[in-house]
Amino acid sequence: MSDCYFLDNVGSVDSAQSLWEAYKTVSRGEVLSLVAGKKKRNQAQVARKEVEVIRLEQRVAVSHTAAELHHLRLCQEEYKGLVRDRAIAHNSAVQSRIYEHGDKAGKLIAWLEHGERASSFNLLSYHWARSIYFAVAEINQDHGFLPNITLGFRIFDSCLSMARSLKAIMWLLAGESAGFPNYGCENKSPLAAVIADSGSTESIAIARWLGLYRYPQISYFASSTLLSDRLQFPSFFRTVPSDDFQARGLARLILHYIKHVRFKNKEGEEIFFDHQGNPPERYDIINWQGDSDGAITYVKIGSIIPAESKGHDMYINNSAIQWGMTTAEVPRSVCSESCAPGYRKAAQDGRPDCCFDCIRCSEGEISNETGSGVCWACPEDQWSNQERNKCIPKNIEFLLYQELLGIILSYVAIGCSLKTLAILAIFIKYANTPVVKANNRELTYLVLGALLMSFLCSFLFIGEPQTITCLLRQPAFGIIFSLCISCVLAKTIMVIIAFKATKPGCNMRRWLGPHVPVVIVSGCTLLQVFICITWLLLCPPFSEKNLKLKTETIIFQCNECSETALWCMLGYLGLLACVSFLVAFLARTLPDCFNEAKWITFSMLVFLSVWLSFIPGYISTQGKYVVAVEVFAIISSSVGLLSCIFFPKCYIVLLRPDLNTRGHLLGKGTAKNKKINNV
Repeated sequence: MSDCYFLDNVGSVDSAQSLWEAYKTVSRGEVLSLVAGKKKRNQAQVARKEVEVIRLEQRVAVSHTAAELHHLRLCQEEYKGLVRDRAIAHNSAVQSRIYEHGDKAGKLIAWLEHGERASSFNLLSYHWARSIYFAVAEINQDHGFLPNITLGFRIFDSCLSMARSLKAIMWLLAGESAGFPNYGCENKSPLAAVIADSGSTESIAIARWLGLYRYPQISYFASSTLLSDRLQFPSFFRTVPSDDFQARGLARLILHYIKHVRFKNKEGEEIFFDHQGNPPERYDIINWQGDSDGAITYVKIGSIIPAESKGHDMYINNSAIQWGMTTAEVPRSVCSESCAPGYRKAAQDGRPDCCFDCIRCSEGEISNETGSGVCWACPEDQWSNQERNKCIPKNIEFLLYQELLGIILSYVAIGCSLKTLAILAIFIKYANTPVVKANNRELTYLVLGALLMSFLCSFLFIGEPQTITCLLRQPAFGIIFSLCISCVLAKTIMVIIAFKATKPGCNMRRWLGPHVPVVIVSGCTLLQVFICITWLLLCPPFSEKNLKLKTETIIFQCNECSETALWCMLGYLGLLACVSFLVAFLARTLPDCFNEAKWITFSMLVFLSVWLSFIPGYISTQGKYVVAVEVFAIISSSVGLLSCIFFPKCYIVLLRPDLNTRGHLLGKGTAKNKKINNV
């Protein structure tokens, strides 16, 4: 179309300027038509690929799988390729048309004005023109950048000619129709600045002219040192450093209306110059990456901004890194694999630092990082797990009611308590029978009550140790057993006195009253009470969590505070049992159809055997089993006393009432009855 126009009208135009204006109109229509066609054809394809990339990014953000990440990268490359191809195709078409027509127009104008032909169309200059168009459009679209101000521009082609450059400056200042300086012959928007020129020689000529009017001139390529002279060129600025000192050139760039610049660009980066004229420090971290066709590209994977606060001054996108320009997998040590959590590195003598052995952390220590060089000790109340990569709370151990051992001991203690109550009920019911009356009913009731309390005191040892239970359990056990054994001792002594008093001329009848048992029981029991009170006053027991006895377990126990006081209490109890055993043993041969002394002897023998066995068991066990051993000893010794002393009497009272007579007790029964004297 433009070719036809030139052929038809080249002879009728008045000047080269009129011809050029007409040509621009025609060419602009062709360029716009070409751009619209290209855009319409490629828009649908690019939009579809963009939707696919967005969906893949959403899935990768959720799943983080390597396969989907690889697929996303491929789609991104395809999308970039489509966008790049579209831009290249568009620019190539536009450039080819502009080059074609521009070359024709340039040659025509040069022939009409100067009788010479232009050599070619400068594509780089066209890129510069497009850059200023893009920059002005971006600034105008950002209403917060220059509020209430709209920028415009006019572009003139100097064709690398100083004369054309000066002519363009005159057109800008006075108007294209006047051609005279110091006159403004056109109504136009005020001139803010002139961006010119690419060459230092042309820039110097323009700067001398614009400096007279103090119009700012900004050059994007002139680097001559002469232009740094503010006396000759007071309104000249440039965006490139001078040849001899780049930093000084940058500092002078911010004079006059741009010396207080501070703004944020579209990327959110703050742009400013400090008092020395330096821009903010910012460095991009670039990764060399290889394409599928073997080409090497530079990809930004992060940035370093020293001005930011510590911890935010460096950012690296690890997922965007390619190692060895081919793979996203981080390279591993060629000598030793990284130590897994639960292990620590140990250097190998005489070998490089990358060569090491992985040593498993010791018990109670952990490492929760890959490649850790040390293991950390767990807190005192925690312990390492099996993998040695986490500290977990230690198990707390004490004798629970819910565990099997606690259940068994509890049921046995309850059963024995019920049996004791049953025997007490029998003796109360048959209180007036000869067998019950002959065995000192008051002491019998007291012994049964003491045995009942001994079974029940077992529950002070089971369950979570509390301050009150720790205070009461050992003293209660000692006092109750002292009461029980002192009652047995009193019964044995009364048996001896009773038999001795029956001999002629013996004056022991006065000891047969209730005073002797009361004195024996009270004296023996109060002495144990004194020992226990002294213990509680001087060093009372308390509950504690023992963290040192077992490495993986916290022992929740009662600390007796004074081992001496504990063994004094047990020693006194053993002394009472020994005295009772000796007295009963001496009285076993006394004549009677129902001699109670022999059964007391057996009961004391069982009692002493149990507690002598308790001592090594108590010393050799730990934790909850110490409590279990003591509870077992309490129940066993109490069962021994209950069985040996009271079961034979219950047998006669319930099953052999014919033997429950005064005559039988005095040895006046039948011969048949005498055969069971020793029952």
